[in-house]
Amino acid sequence: MKCLSCKMEEMQEATNPYFVKPSNCYVIIENVPCYKCGQCGEVYYKASVLEKIDEILEKLEHIASKIFILDYNKAA
Repeated sequence: MKCLSCKMEEMQEATNPYFVKPSNCYVIIENVPCYKCGQCGEVYYKASVLEKIDEILEKLEHIASKIFILDYNKAA
């Protein structure tokens, strides 16, 4: 699959940290599987990975804390 941003490079399987700021906290999920462009560095996630991230975030809504740092492989 070619990069959708620069159209130059084939996307490579990799892992990347995923950062999101829901309503009242910060969440960093490390080692999230993705496709990454070697030319421009653009990152794309499969729909199944984004669905799993949504499930993880729903679980975290019930825990009272300001910062979460998770490993995707352990949380998924």
